[in-house]
Amino acid sequence: MCERNGHFYANFSRRNFLKTTAAGAAMVALPPHLAGLVGEAHAAGTTIKATHGTGFCNMGIFLAKERGLATADGVDLEFVITPSNAEITTMFGAGLVDISMIPYSNFMTLYDAGAPVKIVAGGGVQGCIIVAGEGIKTAEDLRGKTFGTFQADTLEVLPYDYLKAAGMTFADVDIRYMNTSPELAQAFMVGAIDAICHIEPYATQCVQSREGATVLSDGTDLYGPGYSDCVLAARTPLLESNPDAVKAIIKALMQAQAQAEADIEAALTDTVGTYYKTTMEAARNASAKQPIVVDQRNQTQFIIDRGLSMKELGYVQNLPDQGAFDWSFLEAAIAENPDLYASLQRKSA
Repeated sequence: MCERNGHFYANFSRRNFLKTTAAGAAMVALPPHLAGLVGEAHAAGTTIKATHGTGFCNMGIFLAKERGLATADGVDLEFVITPSNAEITTMFGAGLVDISMIPYSNFMTLYDAGAPVKIVAGGGVQGCIIVAGEGIKTAEDLRGKTFGTFQADTLEVLPYDYLKAAGMTFADVDIRYMNTSPELAQAFMVGAIDAICHIEPYATQCVQSREGATVLSDGTDLYGPGYSDCVLAARTPLLESNPDAVKAIIKALMQAQAQAEADIEAALTDTVGTYYKTTMEAARNASAKQPIVVDQRNQTQFIIDRGLSMKELGYVQNLPDQGAFDWSFLEAAIAENPDLYASLQRKSA
């Protein structure tokens, strides 16, 4: 472990994380275990390769895939599964996939490293939850306790901001970095970690499965309601070469949002088990806590402001700016599908 810029770093250091993501942005060779997951970087025709996360903020893209919502517009969505959360960022930065449903914080590391990527739409909002074990009721109670999260994730930004608001830093807790959502949840449920920051539906599963567990923050106490968690990002070459495909994906996400808002039970049936390794009971309980929101234009400044925390954590050298966003594809999809957009319950306008 080491100290840098006054902050605590666990063995899985930010230096190593930045080496990986910067390498992806620079388009150098990937490790064999990653390179073997994909064929050609861009499939012929209108197949769009994508990486994704594991939380409810990804439900829109999961439904788009499972229900073939983009096929009517001639686009086939193909998922590339990665071994760990960190490698989602690496593969997207390396250009081995076209789009990614990605935490805004991970996107920042690529943008800062010079990768040709833009945020073009939203994924989901809220749902980042700090859950603590028995006897931990406040930020102060976390002193000296083990705390699990993911690197450069929104699930690291929230606890950093939460502790900072309480006059504390990561030096006051023992940060443990995990690789996957099920791994993080399991570590907490069996008592191997004192506290975690997790997404839904895993956060709810953790509260239900460990006696005495407490929710310390759901993010709204710090950020207010409707704060962004994950976004849809696309590589600039795709935006330039096939804007219609990008609009088709965004339209599919809006359709998925409308369908989930109309029938969440059917949406859960199509995704729990396949994408969410949790119980249906936990998923039902958590379903309203991290809704799909495709139109996140009103979250632009919120995302930019979180860049300060990412810089203080050592993940980026420069704060993100308006150049990280290109909402024109979302705006075009809205203009071409006004009735669909009007039907959405959650949106910026």
